[in-house]
Amino acid sequence: MKTRTKKIIGWSVVALIVAALIVGIILTDGLYTNSEDISEVMQDAVLHEENTVDIFGFQANPGLVSAYLVTIILLVAAALIRIFAIPKFTRVPGKFQLAVESIVGWFDKLAKTNSPHRNSFLGAYIFGAGCYIFTGTLFELIGVAVVSSAGNSVVLPAPLSDINGAIAMGFLSYFVILSGGIVSNGMRGVGRTLKDFSLPISMSFRLFGALLSGLLVSELVYYYIALSFVLPVVVGVLFTLLHALIQTYVLVMLTSLFYGEVSEPYEKKAKVKKKKAVKQ
Repeated sequence: MKTRTKKIIGWSVVALIVAALIVGIILTDGLYTNSEDISEVMQDAVLHEENTVDIFGFQANPGLVSAYLVTIILLVAAALIRIFAIPKFTRVPGKFQLAVESIVGWFDKLAKTNSPHRNSFLGAYIFGAGCYIFTGTLFELIGVAVVSSAGNSVVLPAPLSDINGAIAMGFLSYFVILSGGIVSNGMRGVGRTLKDFSLPISMSFRLFGALLSGLLVSELVYYYIALSFVLPVVVGVLFTLLHALIQTYVLVMLTSLFYGEVSEPYEKKAKVKKKKAVKQ
């Protein structure tokens, strides 16, 4: 009987919440007017042509401001951890030490697995890139608002939802891969890397497309008053968390795989071929 009573009470509470949401939508629908067309909202979310932000007299899109803020947050956090936390690390790790060591260990293991020959710099790079992508994607959940040059209130987006930020990350990863090929194999490594000339483009647009899709869905949900009750919380958090995890994993995995491929020494391959020929 007690279980049944609890179920009845629970379903009653859910029904009341749903009813309250429906009543709120009906009562506020006539009061809500939007000055912008949905196509203009979508276009500005992609191109950032109208709602630019003034930075020291220069007009910049909100994605650049987000990139600066995320970079500052990461640098400050790294400095605080290095100064105050790391000197206190012990042989028996606490919760924070265990979390830091697990994250760093995962990136280090990924680098060593995919690039057994040269992986010290690779591990550091994919750790930095992964932290930037993950933190930058979650940054839009904070909802930092700034005033645009036109006087409108603009919420800062994820840095990589801007095409310029995504292209910069894609080409930076490609140059890291190219450096691994040059250090290991000289001009041969350059040739092996340049074969995959479409790699930076695919990396850039994969990041941009994935993060932009979440931004556009959120803009669409917020645009209509009927969808702006509770649903934006679910959609925003779900899309943001999924994109943060998936895009971080995809980029660091691709970078480590291609880096390991181009940094593999040619001499070792020749020896393997000779051994196979002798056995045959």
